[in-house]
Amino acid sequence: MSNFLEEAQVAADRENWPGLVECLQQVTAKGSKPQEQHTLEQAVSLAIQALEWGDFQDRWEIAKVLPNLGNGAIAPLIAVLEDEDADTESRWFAARILGKFDRPEVIQALVELVKNSDEELSQIAAETLGNFGPTAIESLATLLQQQDSRQFATAALAQIRRTETIAPLLSVVGDSQVAVRAGAIEALSSFHDSRIPPVLVAALKDPATAVRKEAVRALGARAYLDAELDLVNLLKPLLSDIRLEVCQQAAIALGRVKTDAAAAALFELLRSPATPVELQMETVRALTWSETAAALEYLQTALIGRSAVNAELGELTNTNQMLTVDDRLPLHNIKPTVFQEIITVLGRVENPELKAKAAEIMIDLLESNHPAVQSVAIKQSLALGLGQLGDIRALDVLIQLLADADNSIRLHCTAALKQLNAIQARQQLEILVNQESLEPRLKQGIAIALQEWQ
Repeated sequence: MSNFLEEAQVAADRENWPGLVECLQQVTAKGSKPQEQHTLEQAVSLAIQALEWGDFQDRWEIAKVLPNLGNGAIAPLIAVLEDEDADTESRWFAARILGKFDRPEVIQALVELVKNSDEELSQIAAETLGNFGPTAIESLATLLQQQDSRQFATAALAQIRRTETIAPLLSVVGDSQVAVRAGAIEALSSFHDSRIPPVLVAALKDPATAVRKEAVRALGARAYLDAELDLVNLLKPLLSDIRLEVCQQAAIALGRVKTDAAAAALFELLRSPATPVELQMETVRALTWSETAAALEYLQTALIGRSAVNAELGELTNTNQMLTVDDRLPLHNIKPTVFQEIITVLGRVENPELKAKAAEIMIDLLESNHPAVQSVAIKQSLALGLGQLGDIRALDVLIQLLADADNSIRLHCTAALKQLNAIQARQQLEILVNQESLEPRLKQGIAIALQEWQ
């Protein structure tokens, strides 16, 4: 052991920090004998030198060694932490290493560092305190009382995720600093506590975008509160927020509510000419997440421009909460990218009760004369989606699509047919390819598909 320390001292004298680190790793290697106090003290002293003078990689490696040298490393590490003349990186590493020692003096030193004007040091100190968990809550709660340290203390409390942090976090939800309010709302959203929902509802009207967004996200994760809070009417105004990111989060939240009323609100947003494409895309996904028949019907209406269920009356039929849709007024604002996104999400429906409906929509679209279905990308998406849904009713329309002149479409159809039922699909193709009356392009497409099958 003394040999390793002697070699470490020689490396330190030569400022060979990688060599010093390697020697100290041997001192603390697993299975080595317990060391005497003076040996540990010498090892700590050498390790601190590497921490102070080594490069980033040296410091990274020595950070793994110091915790293994025992509590004797605490005081020297605190000294580095408090040395204002030391470079920021070595102090940052000292704070990180001290996170391995859950001791009162360490907590106190880190609490003091949170107040540091250097944001990077304050942040690592707060994060380290947060990793200590319950033992640091009281110290962090004290820091909330000081404006200059409130933001980092809030961030640290947010990492602890224990019910003891609820009270101190609630005390700063109305703070003047946006980062503090947003951080507190985000942290509180992790808890199921009767004190929190009213705070989230109030935060929906916060002037700061970040706070509104966090409040919307948190309420979206609490769909079980819909009956109690009427979440749809609470979140609906946020769909037209002045900031797009809040609108998008509101659409996601409504998708998680999974009710017909929520789907109706989303469809109203989707069909509005004022809705930007980015928000329409998010709305389409949210409707799919709703996992309701009403949501799929709205998506179908968006594709064809009117209700397929009750076009004569011009209205959707799932519940009396649904929007009235005039079938004489198509949804002209649905852009090609949004159209394709609807097809994509329909093909990813996983709910067994809704997969059949999604397949019907896509089959009907393929059989229609809708102008958008002439697009290569749309045909590819329809084939891909029908294959993913695995509905055997799509067999005939996919076979007919093999007549398309585009090779990529034929390849997509072949892959989809294999997904539906490889044996049945191939048998059908082999029967059709021998029919003399078959349209030439379709016959050629089937022949190519059978070749690809091999």
